Amino acid sequence: MEETEESRLRNFPITLFSTVMGLSGLAVAYMRYGAVMKVDTGFSKYFLYAVTVWFLVLVFVYALKLIKYPHEVKHEFLHPVRMNFFPTISISLLLLSIGYESVCHPFSAGLWWAGTLIHITFTFVIINMWFFREYKIHAMNPAWFIPVVGNILVPVVGANFGGTEISWFFFSIGLVLWIMLCTIVIYRVIFHDVLVQKFMPTLFIMIAPPAVGFISYSKLTGGLDSFGRILFYFAVFTTLMLVSMFPRLRKTPFYMSWWAYTFPMDAITIATILMYKMTGAMFFKSMAVILLVITTCVVVLVLVRTVYAMTKKDVCIPE
Repeated sequence: MEETEESRLRNFPITLFSTVMGLSGLAVAYMRYGAVMKVDTGFSKYFLYAVTVWFLVLVFVYALKLIKYPHEVKHEFLHPVRMNFFPTISISLLLLSIGYESVCHPFSAGLWWAGTLIHITFTFVIINMWFFREYKIHAMNPAWFIPVVGNILVPVVGANFGGTEISWFFFSIGLVLWIMLCTIVIYRVIFHDVLVQKFMPTLFIMIAPPAVGFISYSKLTGGLDSFGRILFYFAVFTTLMLVSMFPRLRKTPFYMSWWAYTFPMDAITIATILMYKMTGAMFFKSMAVILLVITTCVVVLVLVRTVYAMTKKDVCIPE
């Protein structure tokens, strides 16, 4: 039994931190929905607390892995796909910061500073690896957005803590690198082999950059303008495009990569709630309600499948 537990710790995947992104994003979506629609979503605060505890559990277990099996952590960090999931730790901190902004301002500020500093460090380290290590085009998938495009998330509450110019700095990094990487990803998908089934859910990550970009840009500019509309409607188009692919995507067996469905759906839901707040158009209110219901169902489904996989001991296993 002890050897089994040791093996599970050795194979504890960094990708599990993406669960925090999906869950905390849903908590924020309900908090934003309650604030804009003037309805009571008090449970979302307790949901946020639960996600925070889960995040701390993951940090504790992965720290144990780092202490006992540093070579395994190094192997993950050098992996052309898994290395892109290390910044999910800093993104989780940023998302928790957004959630706690209206709950505990000082705690939110601490989370924001920690997440921001850790994320920019990951950004520089991983970009250096991209520049000076040899990668094949087949290793490319939308998960590569995570390290650099995650910078777009910083300004969501950044103007309150770090100042406007710092927020613009991070927004610029994320936006420009998103455009560059988006071109490469589309080239890889169209002109090379089809993504293996395990990576198919990562296509949904393509929703997050324009959706979060719209939220951040609106926070920075304080209103809705033409470029903001471009970001929002491109996020909507990307969502619809991926929904049209659902007949193919639904054939994908359960992998931890299913969590790639969750945060992007959180992001487009929050973006739509913000769009309703700024325009007052009933169409966006209806759209926000529909998206919130769908997103909740997606997160619950993926969570249930994950718990089931854990009970079957199908998670912390060798690839």
